[in-house]
Amino acid sequence: LIACLSDRTADYTGVTIGARWGSKMVKITTVKTKPYTDQKPGTSGLRKRVTVFQQNQHYAENFIQSIISVIEPAERQTAALVVGGDGRFFMKDAIQLIVQISAANGINHLVIGHNGIMSTPAVSCVIRKIKAVGGIILTASHNPGGPNGDFGIKYNISSGGPAPEGITNKIFEISKGLQEYHICPDLKVDLSKIGKQTFEVDTFKPFTVEIVDSVDDYAEMLRGIFDFAALKELLSGANHINVRLDAMHGVVGPYVKKIVCEELGSPANSAVNCVPQEDFGGHHPDPNLTYAADLVKTMKGGEYDFGAAFDGDGDRNMVLGKHGFFVNPSDSVAVIAANIKSIPYFQKTGVKGLARSMPTSGALDNVAKTLQMDLYETPTGWKFFGNLMDAGKLSLCGEESFGTGSDHIREKDGLWAVLAWLSILATRKQSVEEILKDHWQKFGRNFFTRYDYEEVDSDAANKMMKDLEATMSDASFKGKKFSSGDKTYEVAIADNFAYTDPVDGSVSKNQVSGLQDRPH
Repeated sequence: LIACLSDRTADYTGVTIGARWGSKMVKITTVKTKPYTDQKPGTSGLRKRVTVFQQNQHYAENFIQSIISVIEPAERQTAALVVGGDGRFFMKDAIQLIVQISAANGINHLVIGHNGIMSTPAVSCVIRKIKAVGGIILTASHNPGGPNGDFGIKYNISSGGPAPEGITNKIFEISKGLQEYHICPDLKVDLSKIGKQTFEVDTFKPFTVEIVDSVDDYAEMLRGIFDFAALKELLSGANHINVRLDAMHGVVGPYVKKIVCEELGSPANSAVNCVPQEDFGGHHPDPNLTYAADLVKTMKGGEYDFGAAFDGDGDRNMVLGKHGFFVNPSDSVAVIAANIKSIPYFQKTGVKGLARSMPTSGALDNVAKTLQMDLYETPTGWKFFGNLMDAGKLSLCGEESFGTGSDHIREKDGLWAVLAWLSILATRKQSVEEILKDHWQKFGRNFFTRYDYEEVDSDAANKMMKDLEATMSDASFKGKKFSSGDKTYEVAIADNFAYTDPVDGSVSKNQVSGLQDRPH
């Protein structure tokens, strides 16, 4: 016993061993710091270059402390926080800081994905399952990773959804006045070891860190949503289809391998780029025709019937049919809505309503009108969908940025959307192209495109938005005609979108200009 204690002391330099076997006594240190004025989180958290977090003293610590500070001290004593990320560079460093700062601030329990990995939808799932006070997600979504890439820290609340504006504003106000943070610098957690690690923290109860399998809880949830027997037959039965799923070296890789390949029986080579990498293999983990070009090229060869790609943190998806038939995200959510009874979950819950973000095409509107379903048009940001879901008004929603989801969690969910599509294929026994063409015949077709402008000059972008708003606000713009080739188009609607939330009455204005407030 003496020898064991000596070994433990060597492992935790300067740490006093706790009286109880299996626990480690750790000291709390208060560190003086200076506030930063640029830590205003959006609905997708605080996203900056990795170098901003690395080169500015206490930058990450300040923001993590500001997040923990919005949780009431009395609540922390019984609170659980879920922590996970997309595997990008600096994630593991940030997780250790979250562990150390959480312990020093009296958080009772952390649940962390194995090796730090947990997709954004899986974090939402686990928050809801264990009734956690919230979760911290280490991701910059579809932005590039690596030492010269981007990093992000995002806070989700107890519903599993992104922190609403009231919370993010409070985090920002705390960050602007922060003079010190609390940390247990000697506390180190082994992220590779599944199970519980317990620590004795000065003045607080034992602090528990639980490392969990990244996939298990999320997979269990999906089994209750989809008909896994039908999906298994589609993917590995006598007349199975061939699929190609590209995880783009992001977080979805382990989920695809375990759920689609191992459980549903799709061949192992159905899934590619499934090992999460700190720099996403040197690629941009954005599932669109530009950055998932390898998948598009492979699909055009005709070997595969269905293809999909996912972004870095697993909340976005792109769907392709045979020969590279592209399903734009606006049509994707509309097709799922039109075939929603192919998914057992909705057979049980019914369809409470549909919603899309303002930039998304009106394809979903056509389905809602024909099938007499309630439709909501919201600003960009999943929190608006979350409000409607929490109020029992919304079942299915989507954004033009390749995000689709439902009220099973409070985040968009890339793998859920792909399984929804596969459920439709299993039910209808048609190809992706046939399903889309039938859909357009029944509901009409909305033409839609999205352009991403990256690394643009901020002043030039602001001038463009100002000029656009001036043009749109001119009364003569509505009804104006524009010609291209032999076709002439007339402006039917032009407005600077405003939204009054039907649940909490909050008002969001100037949504055209608001679209520029997104990293890259």
